[in-house]
Amino acid sequence: MADQSSNPSIILPKPPHPLHQIAETPTHRLLLKQWLKEEELILNRISSKETQIDSVRKEITQLYIFFFLFHSISLLLLFNSSSRDSPVGACHRSWIPSLCSLLCSMGIIWAVRYKTDVEGHLEKLLEREKEDGKLLGKCVEELKKKGVEFDLLKEVDALRRAKSLRVEAKAVRKWSARDFVTLFFFTVSCLVLGLTRVILCS
Repeated sequence: MADQSSNPSIILPKPPHPLHQIAETPTHRLLLKQWLKEEELILNRISSKETQIDSVRKEITQLYIFFFLFHSISLLLLFNSSSRDSPVGACHRSWIPSLCSLLCSMGIIWAVRYKTDVEGHLEKLLEREKEDGKLLGKCVEELKKKGVEFDLLKEVDALRRAKSLRVEAKAVRKWSARDFVTLFFFTVSCLVLGLTRVILCS
């Protein structure tokens, strides 16, 4: 009877989970904590920028409303006063309301332009923060997936290089929505000046 020898099955040890590897390696653990903290800071900055943009947009809307309310009320008051006063005297004094209307219009147009420039600047900062968050998020996922196989020097250097080489593409200056808004308000201001002259001198 032949001897039947059975070889004991060799059980290879299961490699530890990447997160366990990170927990046991001080450098990887410290880097993960640092990146997670930086991710949280980026999210806070994104939330803050979005709040600031919403606030600026509300202020711009209020300026729009004030512009049209001011000119509507001014034209109504001028129309009522012109019906009571003599046309000659009202026409001679027409430069006073015209100057007030022009100064107020220019002030509001400047304020709108300033606020829209602030909005554009905040939008660029928000986009930059989101890009930083995406880059950092990819590195965090790679670190969690690879564990100790994650090359600290190579990956950290790649992250820094990606941030430093990120250059904003400066496109050729074109007419933007903000330029059209400024032109529209300037046109309305000129029309109001013409209506003021017509109301007081007709």
